[in-house]
Amino acid sequence: MAATVWKGYITFGLISVPVRLFTAARGERVSFNQLHRECNTRIRQQLFCPTCNRTVERSEIIKGYEYGKDQYVLVEEKEIKQIAPQSADGMEIMEFVKLEEVDPLYFESSYYAIPEEAGRKAYHLLTDTMHKLGYAAIAKLTMHQREYTVLIRSRDNGLTLHTMYYPNEIRAVAEYGKDANFQVKPQEAKLAQQLVESLASTFEPEKYSDAYQQRLTELVEAKREGKEITPTEGPRLAPVIDLMEALQESLKRTPKKAPSSAKESQAATEAAGAKAPAARKKARKAAR
Repeated sequence: MAATVWKGYITFGLISVPVRLFTAARGERVSFNQLHRECNTRIRQQLFCPTCNRTVERSEIIKGYEYGKDQYVLVEEKEIKQIAPQSADGMEIMEFVKLEEVDPLYFESSYYAIPEEAGRKAYHLLTDTMHKLGYAAIAKLTMHQREYTVLIRSRDNGLTLHTMYYPNEIRAVAEYGKDANFQVKPQEAKLAQQLVESLASTFEPEKYSDAYQQRLTELVEAKREGKEITPTEGPRLAPVIDLMEALQESLKRTPKKAPSSAKESQAATEAAGAKAPAARKKARKAAR
């Protein structure tokens, strides 16, 4: 069973909805342990105090904030709990915003908000209203000793919550953005649009997978069975000398897409069916 990462209330106006938060996504990867090469024993990491010259237990550890070289303000766990803001127990919705106005760059982690029994009606009322109006909610949430700005949105008949980076946490890169020194020719723009449209499809996340993690799994299994694994060939990239030529060649090499959905398949079938009578009529005329 999934573990609750936060428990409290979503409040808007005078309505309070008791909810629990569950992690919505977690990365999966092949992990390796650190072993001693000589004996293949797993290495242990210990907490060591150089002053006392001994290993210490976790129960002996306290928090300290360094304000000067080797000078610390000592803080107890109970003191941290005493100064926790109101958002530690409740998420008060401050405002509603249009979802398309929020740059996904601000999204950090995702959680499912699940209502407690007493708050189901208010939960679904909020979910349906936000969905119909196309709004997402902005609130504050304290979790893991940090206060987050969070975005709450309606998704699949439930509420999904995203913690967000603050503006000062978004990194600026001077080289990022449009370069005024380059001018794109109309024909180049047209070919680029054709290339993009030829590769366009509907978003289906199940089509994508982590090839690197798959190769790591194959490597581990091959070594367990005493087999060799075929090295991956790197991509062969040719320098782009003539942009127009590269665009034209890319279009030639782009395979014709099969219908990516049931609706597209049906549309293609109907189009073919509509063309068939006309083709038969043309053939009959030619035979005469």
